[in-house]
Amino acid sequence: MDRIPHDPGAGGPQAPDRRRWAVLAAFSALVACTQLLWLSFAPVTPQAARALGVSEGAVGDLAGANPLLYVVLALPAGRWLDRRFGRALSAGALLTVTGALLRAVAPGTFGWVLAGQLVLAAGQPLVLNSTTKVAARYFPPGERTTAISVGSAAQFVGILAAALTGGALHGAGGLPTLLRVHAAVAVVAGAAVLAAVRVPAGFAVTAPAAGAPATGPVRLRPDRTLWLLAGLLFVGVGAFNAVATWLETILDRFGHGGSGGGLIALMTVAGIAGSAVLPALAARHEHRRAMLLVTSATTVLVLLSVAVVHDLLFVGAVLTVEGFVLLAGLPVCLDWSEVHAGPEQAGTATGFLLLAGNLGGAVLVVLVQVLVDRPALALAALAAAALPGVACAAGLPRRAVPVP
Repeated sequence: MDRIPHDPGAGGPQAPDRRRWAVLAAFSALVACTQLLWLSFAPVTPQAARALGVSEGAVGDLAGANPLLYVVLALPAGRWLDRRFGRALSAGALLTVTGALLRAVAPGTFGWVLAGQLVLAAGQPLVLNSTTKVAARYFPPGERTTAISVGSAAQFVGILAAALTGGALHGAGGLPTLLRVHAAVAVVAGAAVLAAVRVPAGFAVTAPAAGAPATGPVRLRPDRTLWLLAGLLFVGVGAFNAVATWLETILDRFGHGGSGGGLIALMTVAGIAGSAVLPALAARHEHRRAMLLVTSATTVLVLLSVAVVHDLLFVGAVLTVEGFVLLAGLPVCLDWSEVHAGPEQAGTATGFLLLAGNLGGAVLVVLVQVLVDRPALALAALAAAALPGVACAAGLPRRAVPVP
């Protein structure tokens, strides 16, 4: 059997390893790095365009490479993780580090930066799709929701770190300093993950045999629960990406220019807090469906209320509430998918859900872009696009149970 030494054998679960929290910390740091590197240029787009000698649109394309490659690679990455977890996650870490270093080699040359961005974008699905696999392999069932929540919240930590460090690092030494510091962080996180995957898994996960017909998309296609969860992430990730992308422009139209960045940071901090609290509560009391219903309905109501009421304090308050419940929806959906699909197919299921989320991000960002000069209408259209999320949540079973 073609297994790497640190993959578990077929001989049943071992005792949980006390090093599992160190594994989770290393993995979460790498997850945060994928988002940090994805959004390195977002806070300094005009300055980066001048330094690289390209248009601001070309700089935007650097970030656009990540969701594009995610859509293409999500399911193959998930299947590889389900079959050869250690190798696949190690490859994700190496691609992330290599891409970050390529960008730092010639930070004033667009070709080098683009090449690095494409390489690290190829590693992102292997890293993010590992969230439920890390939980299933290293943590007992009672701790898996917490592990998934930590790994998911790390994405938001990375987004926040990109927003908070980009301008400061660029101000300290321009684009070279920004890219080299981000590369150094990636090297540390990547090295930690390469060491962490050597820790034996505490819970054996039997990989599907090569060519087995019951794995991957063949099994996912008719699975109603996973499609409903995918619909929720299409709406939820899409709504967050659209708000994060266009909030500054919308608030500027409402007479509050310069406020968008601070409110997105506030929304993200609230989301990190929500991700730390709500998924465990929902799992403990079997209220996942109820929480996802609340999340979906809150998204629709908040978007409609901001379309009508433009007071800055009100907007900040409702976006804080929205961040708290919306971002917590991601770990709840991933936790449900791990219970439903089982540890053996957790990577494929996670890839399927995150593929849907990335598609939603692309579609809803464009939807708002078309209407952004009429901001109230743009927000109303985004609320209408989020409404099917309520139906998806309502259609879920009342309890998360393994698929037969």
